[in-house]
Amino acid sequence: MSDEIHDHCGIALIRLLKPLSFYKEKYGTHYYGIHKLYLLMEKQHNRGQDGAGVAGVKFDMPAGSPVVYRMRSASQNAMEEIFGKINHRLADVQKNKPHKAEDPEWLKKHVPFISELLLGHVRYGTYGKNATEYCHPLKRQNNWLTKNLVIAGNFNLTNVDELFQKLIDLGQHPREKTDTVTILEKIGHFLDRQNETLFARFKQAGHSNPEISSLIAQNLDMQEILHNAAKRWDGGYTIAGLLGHGDSFVLRDPNGIRPAFYYHDDEIVVATSERPALRTGFNIQTREIKELKPGHALIIRRDGSVSETEILKPGEKKACSFERIYFSRGNDQDIYKERKNLGKIVAPSVLKSINYDLENTVFSFIPNTAEVAFLGMVEEVEHYLDKAKENELDKIKSSVLSGQSSEIQQSGSDFQKLKKLLSVHPRVEKIALKDTKLRTFITNDVNRNDKAAHVYDTTYGVIRRGIDTLVTVDDSIVRGTTLKQSIFRILDRLSPKKIIVVSSAPQIRYPDCYGIDMAKLSDLVAFQAMVALLKESFRENLLEEIYEKAKAMDELPMEKAVNLVKQLYDLFTTEQISKKITELLRPDDIKADIEIIYQSVEGLHEAIPDHKGDWYFTGNYPTPGGNKVVNRSFINFMEGKNVRAY
Repeated sequence: MSDEIHDHCGIALIRLLKPLSFYKEKYGTHYYGIHKLYLLMEKQHNRGQDGAGVAGVKFDMPAGSPVVYRMRSASQNAMEEIFGKINHRLADVQKNKPHKAEDPEWLKKHVPFISELLLGHVRYGTYGKNATEYCHPLKRQNNWLTKNLVIAGNFNLTNVDELFQKLIDLGQHPREKTDTVTILEKIGHFLDRQNETLFARFKQAGHSNPEISSLIAQNLDMQEILHNAAKRWDGGYTIAGLLGHGDSFVLRDPNGIRPAFYYHDDEIVVATSERPALRTGFNIQTREIKELKPGHALIIRRDGSVSETEILKPGEKKACSFERIYFSRGNDQDIYKERKNLGKIVAPSVLKSINYDLENTVFSFIPNTAEVAFLGMVEEVEHYLDKAKENELDKIKSSVLSGQSSEIQQSGSDFQKLKKLLSVHPRVEKIALKDTKLRTFITNDVNRNDKAAHVYDTTYGVIRRGIDTLVTVDDSIVRGTTLKQSIFRILDRLSPKKIIVVSSAPQIRYPDCYGIDMAKLSDLVAFQAMVALLKESFRENLLEEIYEKAKAMDELPMEKAVNLVKQLYDLFTTEQISKKITELLRPDDIKADIEIIYQSVEGLHEAIPDHKGDWYFTGNYPTPGGNKVVNRSFINFMEGKNVRAY
């Protein structure tokens, strides 16, 4: 999208089910696991560029040897830095101890991350905290293997305050009030409790302490631990975890808001946030990849057994539709089809807007991630043309058969009209190009607007001045800042008669609280348009009325919250809000007419039928915490607080 927004991270978990020597014999390397981890993380680089981290757990290590390894970086090239250090260590072994480089047991004992269990994470820092300590994986250390916990995830919880207080009530002193630390400590608490319960049971049965350690590892119930930890979580999440003795898990929220996929054979178990990473990383077919069911955990035991187990009762599946519109990689076969359908479904509105005048219309897209929706729209325009040509042929045929047209007439005006029609094709051009180099040297506040105005450059000479209408497709319009400060101005330099921006997504009216960086109502141009319409219609007093209701509701438990902001949007039609958005985003100094066309919510669901998470468009939040967050966000707007509501 032209506005930069971000998703909340990606994960990759690998469990090798065979001895390390197996992978050397079959694939020619003892480093098979770490190589695959890098590939899976690289294939999900789109999910976060603010940091990265990896962790590994080694099995059957002697006492006194490290078991859990971790490396993180918040640098601009975090993955390159991390894997560069790992590869440097491997290269050093190959150079200085070549005989040891072929010994898997020696490598396992002496080289970090040569291990059976690996976890990787790519991060986008929702709260803007990009220091290394905020990067995943996070770990909770203990001398008891079964109390060591490492987690990494793609998640956001709406009720951190409540959960934080629960930890305090348990007697803990959490080091930070964030959902990441809260989740780590919540799982850790119930992990500790189960360790202590099992220890007491086996001690009473007469087992020695070393025996008890092994028995605890065999009898830990991850289903119970995760259920107890997660039963009050409100939000969207996919969380992966490793335990020091070798158990691991991937847990998905009950509404399936955040994505999770896995693959399992007799050599490996692997889980990721996106399906294409698995397809590419292991050269497997889509049908071999499973989607982790909402409310379930993929649990991989130390003994290699694998199960997909219900942890929390699944609710209505509300998988995030923005994953399909924008975030996830478009080379997934289903996502590619869905994005094309988004373009096809909005095409009739575009044709109507240009009065079906294709001779004087140029089609393009901004940014590159909108290309697939653009292709779908152009296909639908071509389909319209084919039908128009077919209809014209039928008219000529009917005219000839009915004797209403002589041969001379047939060879005259009718065929000239048909010839002209057959020559019409959608005019497709690459109009705008993103100039990414500007990011590196224009950074201060004074020059920020000037930077935004030059993020894109344009292709000259393809628009006929004052004649052509320019239609350009965007994924979605969130804040509209880049449109107003940059895109409209650079397109106007081409002197089109009219500029139409087509959003393949509906109007974004509500904040997201499950992991996407759209957290404040006041930032959303659709909300700004609605407020402007209230003021113009002398109903500004309704803002105060909703504010008072929201303040009263904020004192209630989150389960009693309803989305009060919906009442304000319901006063206006989608068309009225679209028209006002166009007015708000139109720069004062451009000459072309401007129109913004949005996808309908109905069109969204037609194009993406299996991902019904649409709360940012409709306000229909899948969890009670979402309603509480949107009301708090409105309170913040009314009180002039430019802060997040969760």
